[in-house]
Amino acid sequence: MVDAHRTFVIVGGGLAGAKAAETLRAEGFTGRVILIGDERDHPYERPPLSKGYLSGKEERDSVFVHEPGWYAQADIELHLGQTVVAVDREAKSVRLGDGTVLHYDKLLLATGAEPRRLDIPGTELAGVHHLRRLAHADRLRNVLAALGRDNGQLVIAGGGWIGLEVASAARGYGAEVTVVEPAGTPLHHVLGPELGQMFTELHREHGVRFHFGARLTEITGQDGMVLAARTDDGDEHPAHAVLAAIGAAPRTALAEAAGLDMADRAHGGGIAVDASLRTSDADIYAAGDVAAADHPVLESRLRVEHWANALNGGPAAARAMLGQEVSYDRIPYFFSDQYDLGLEYSGWAPPGSYDQVVLRGDVGKRQFIAFWLKDRRVLAGMNVNVWDVTDPIQQLIRSGTPVDPEALSDPSAALTSLNG
Repeated sequence: MVDAHRTFVIVGGGLAGAKAAETLRAEGFTGRVILIGDERDHPYERPPLSKGYLSGKEERDSVFVHEPGWYAQADIELHLGQTVVAVDREAKSVRLGDGTVLHYDKLLLATGAEPRRLDIPGTELAGVHHLRRLAHADRLRNVLAALGRDNGQLVIAGGGWIGLEVASAARGYGAEVTVVEPAGTPLHHVLGPELGQMFTELHREHGVRFHFGARLTEITGQDGMVLAARTDDGDEHPAHAVLAAIGAAPRTALAEAAGLDMADRAHGGGIAVDASLRTSDADIYAAGDVAAADHPVLESRLRVEHWANALNGGPAAARAMLGQEVSYDRIPYFFSDQYDLGLEYSGWAPPGSYDQVVLRGDVGKRQFIAFWLKDRRVLAGMNVNVWDVTDPIQQLIRSGTPVDPEALSDPSAALTSLNG
């Protein structure tokens, strides 16, 4: 039986929100749990949107966190297709777009992020796409299939993870792909030029064209349809569709209007939270893409947009809401699949934070591990087509123990032996 005397409200119908609701029930919370999402779809996971579902290898139903009937069985009150327009911290209530006011004892903000938009002429054309929501993936999947059938042209603005994964999916359908990237390699600001060049070669082998050192300045069309994409160096690329893959911004408007503390842009923006994911209001928490948390191991404030952060952050916030001692110290982690290349990345090594990159294995065969070091301490590691090494990589990061770079590069030296 639900105890109506206590109400926990979760704003955000993504993975973080859904896993928080699940955890509240698993930990024995008997009060009301209200989950509000501004999409009509039930909570889903985002990786398939640029990977298995987009490529046609997975069915649509595979993306959902729970079966639709699970929420009623768990006494989770769902408000789908609803937007929270205001948080009243004094009254401890949220107001929905339809005027409904809901009281809360504890509130979790898991509002996620939204795709950054191209600010150029032509973005109103029907063939301009973003990829963040399931509805976006539904539409783009059909577009890629049609481009493949008709030998159509896709131009992707941005050579980051999403841009490259969509390029891989598009080539799988047979579409022609051009990636426009301001830096000299894809993933330049994440991996640096050497490893970025590896991804250039991978995609070129599969027929992707790159245009580096340029940005889109205009998308031209006729009768509402895309015809070409122009760049700031005067080039023009034929296009039947354009994908803007230029990053995402945390959805903080609700929290800002409520007067909660924000993280500065140097730390990626977002809602500032402590290690227990509590905001500047003791009864409000934040998790997932929108939360910029004090990381007790990495000793920095981080906002992480990857799947694992939502998967683990939602439950951590739920336990903190229940009054449990929580120190959210998960090492950031993400994965990517492109053609026959699979990788996992653990850690945090933004540009300027490391002084050495150590490679272990065969980069030419794309079977290796890359480590980013500062003062001989491992900040991050990426395993490419090498598996079952995430735990020892994360332990190297967590321990902060100085390592011998030569031993680190030696495949015959067990990673577990380097932890000190």
